[in-house]
Amino acid sequence: MFKKILIANRGEIAVRILRACRELGIRSAAVFSDVDRKSLHVRLADEAYPIGPAAARESYLNIEKIIGVARRAGCDAIHPGYGFLAENAALPRACTEAGITFIGPSAESMEALGSKTAGRQLARRSDVPIVPGTNDPIEKPEQAHALAQSMGFPVLLKAVAGGGGKGMRLVLSSAEFAPAYRDASSEAMNAFGDPRVYLEKYLDKPRHIEIQILADSHGRVVSLGERECSVQRRHQKVIEEAPSPVVTPDLRKKMGDAAVRLARAGRYTNAGTVEFLVDAHLNFYFLEVNTRLQVEHPVTEQVTGLDLVKLQIAIAAGHRLPFAWETIIPRGNAMEVRLYAEDPENNFFPSPGKILSRQVPSGPGIRMDDGVYEGWTVPNDYDPLLSKLIAWGNSREETIARLRRALEESTVVGIKTNIALFRRLLTEPDFLRNEIHTRWLDQLLARKNHSPSVDEGRSAAAAAIAAAVYQATRADRQSAALSDAASQQKSSRWKAEGRRNQVDRMP
Repeated sequence: MFKKILIANRGEIAVRILRACRELGIRSAAVFSDVDRKSLHVRLADEAYPIGPAAARESYLNIEKIIGVARRAGCDAIHPGYGFLAENAALPRACTEAGITFIGPSAESMEALGSKTAGRQLARRSDVPIVPGTNDPIEKPEQAHALAQSMGFPVLLKAVAGGGGKGMRLVLSSAEFAPAYRDASSEAMNAFGDPRVYLEKYLDKPRHIEIQILADSHGRVVSLGERECSVQRRHQKVIEEAPSPVVTPDLRKKMGDAAVRLARAGRYTNAGTVEFLVDAHLNFYFLEVNTRLQVEHPVTEQVTGLDLVKLQIAIAAGHRLPFAWETIIPRGNAMEVRLYAEDPENNFFPSPGKILSRQVPSGPGIRMDDGVYEGWTVPNDYDPLLSKLIAWGNSREETIARLRRALEESTVVGIKTNIALFRRLLTEPDFLRNEIHTRWLDQLLARKNHSPSVDEGRSAAAAAIAAAVYQATRADRQSAALSDAASQQKSSRWKAEGRRNQVDRMP
């Protein structure tokens, strides 16, 4: 096993990885930009190293700096987490040149499967059904426009190097094609440094269902079952659950076999996700491969009892997978919501700022993957994901009840969050009946431009009370500290000075 792992990421995923390292007895080295100096992952890591300004291209996306820190810190492996460099083939190549193990797939597998168009080509050769569209990047927008007209609108323009809904545009008519192509290409360039896009037929009300795979370097590839990811806002996943309520044992076997077949064809190793769209008749179509750990991996961990990060590390160290996929039987139901620093009432505008106070839920079946703490200032430079709240239950109904209870217990003061939105979504009849699809949430938000509900009003009142209590407590603490310092000034000038410093450091 490795002696020290560099975590080339930040936030909750960096915390998740370093905790796995600690349980395995492996030292962890964190990296941080200037605005992340006081972040939770920096506090919890065994070692931490600065890598430059807040701008990601000058810090977390700078491969030369990442490799330099790994060498200086004496790390024998690098874990990329998700986002940033996680799907950039240049990083595993740089690791190989530096004699450092990359915890993930090879650069060649990443290019064969991580590229959306290359993945479609490989899926077609592997007899995995694909959504109609182009199998190569669009070279001439005019030809793509003509193809879209022949397929019939709506269609999707998608970034070749995309993920997380970046560089994706839904085109409803011929008149929208040219500006949508321009916007998708520009966003793809800004997000991934690659402006290329491809074309895909848009399916009416599909479900987004993905298969988690693991593959070791000894030829064993396993499927860990599916995750339902259909609740999305602008192609960004919002709620995920496992198993999917609509997937039958027969469909699970077919999708799992297809995912394993594709992974073998791409000579894939480590953890990855094969994503599919499923129509109303339970026909499935290959969508893409995410050649990394997914944000929503905890729901699979909850229903399988496996630790995917530890398995990633073990696979990278050369160990064999200790089980066959036929032995993996999901138990119960798990669901995850992503807690963001954003304001749903203001078009989901980011809400950076200082977290004055917060209450974290607990109790049976509740897990919180956290990347923040009380007193920390959320920067405006990165994705606003704060934490992931995961619930497990014996049934979907029990899981939803536990998740609702946990959301009732959750409060964050000082910034806006989407907690109230999740409280509302978990009471929507369509969601409870599992009548959802990939555009369900967008349509719901457009249809229900609602005034604040009773629940949201109660949440706002609770937040106001918490803020008032915080301010009062802070004032009392400062007053008490100053009074104590004054009383001690004659007997100990050093103690008085220390008290003043303590007050200055109070959040």
